[in-house]
Amino acid sequence: MTSTNLLIDPEWLANHLSDPNLIIIDCRFSLADPELGNKQYQESHIPGAFYLDLNQDLSSPVQKHGGRHPLPDPNQLAQKLATIGVKYQETLIVAYDDSRFAFASRLWWLLTYMGHEKVGLLDGGFSGWQKEYSVTNKIPTQNHGFFQPQIQQKMVVDIETVKAKKDLSGVVLVDSRDSDRYLGKHEPIDPIAGHIPGAINYPWKQVTGDNSKAKVSEQVSRWKEVKNAEDIVVYCGSGVTACVNLWSLKIAGINTGKLYAGSWSDWCSYLLDN
Repeated sequence: MTSTNLLIDPEWLANHLSDPNLIIIDCRFSLADPELGNKQYQESHIPGAFYLDLNQDLSSPVQKHGGRHPLPDPNQLAQKLATIGVKYQETLIVAYDDSRFAFASRLWWLLTYMGHEKVGLLDGGFSGWQKEYSVTNKIPTQNHGFFQPQIQQKMVVDIETVKAKKDLSGVVLVDSRDSDRYLGKHEPIDPIAGHIPGAINYPWKQVTGDNSKAKVSEQVSRWKEVKNAEDIVVYCGSGVTACVNLWSLKIAGINTGKLYAGSWSDWCSYLLDN
């Protein structure tokens, strides 16, 4: 395990499953089949893990603007975390998915945004764990915790801030989507293809290998061109996979990353108004 808890080694986790000050959260999800993650959890998960759903727990209802996965109400999420036994700023949370950190990183970012930095991602995800260690279908008993969020507002920006700052010197705007979506060659989800003018492309899948193992040693060099920027604003399609890049920036020792929470889906919604 790294000294900052950002990345959790499976062997370390296997040796600490009974630690009372540790809670595991399963974040598996499929954009194509929103019920799939919970079904997979019910069938098998890491012993002791609870489940949080991207749509139900880690996002709020979709509006006309704000993107496809608006940030959740922090008080509702805090209440949910308390019901599964999380103690604010005390409990170490280990988040995992089966999608190269796509959804677990959303929880990592949200917890950090709410002031709880004791959270890390499980290296290799569920598939990596399952190859080496046991799984279960037993649902853990809920314990009473406490969670009083302290919102780190500087970690997030809205469309007006993006418009005002994206062309300033010292500000870097990062598009986290696959290159074909960034270039507008392929758009499977949103109504308009392309990217925000001025954005550069750092695909989020570059953070891990095909085995969902983090390429830790490569992250410093990956960001070397932008490491001295005053602000790095990161977006994706809906503010989810951008969190993989924000986690990567942290791994690289860069603390200037901010999330454009609405991301391309929010930007699109205003283009459609015109």
